[in-house]
Amino acid sequence: EVKLLESGGGLVRPGGSLRLSCAASGFNFVGYSMSWVRQAPGKGLEWVSAVDSIGTTYYADSVLGRFTISRDNAKNTLYLQLNSLKTEDTAIYYCAVPPALRSTDEFIYRGQGTQVTVSS
Repeated sequence: EVKLLESGGGLVRPGGSLRLSCAASGFNFVGYSMSWVRQAPGKGLEWVSAVDSIGTTYYADSVLGRFTISRDNAKNTLYLQLNSLKTEDTAIYYCAVPPALRSTDEFIYRGQGTQVTVSS
C-alpha cells in the first residue's frame, strides 16, 4: 500500500518558519521525482516546489529564496523548509509523486496534506 504522510504544519506568525516532512512508503521512493503543492482557502492547487530523482530542485517564483525542498532517500522522506512565511502562504500543503515536475491537475500519488496557517 502506498502512503504519503505529511507532518509539521501548524500556526506560525509572519516571518516565522516551519519544516514539513513527508514520509513515503509502498513504492520506490528513490526512483521518483517528488513535489509539494498547496491549496489556499477558496483557491485551486498551486505548485510550490519539486525535486527530481538526482536531487535537482525547482521552485515557484512565489517561494524562491524562502522555501527549500530536500529529500533523504535513506529515510524515504521528503522535506520542505519554509522560512520568512507570509500570510499568503496559508494553505494545505500536500506532498505528491507527480507525472511531470510541475503537475497540479493529476498525481501518481498524493498525501492527505498538512495545514499551514500564517497569522499574527
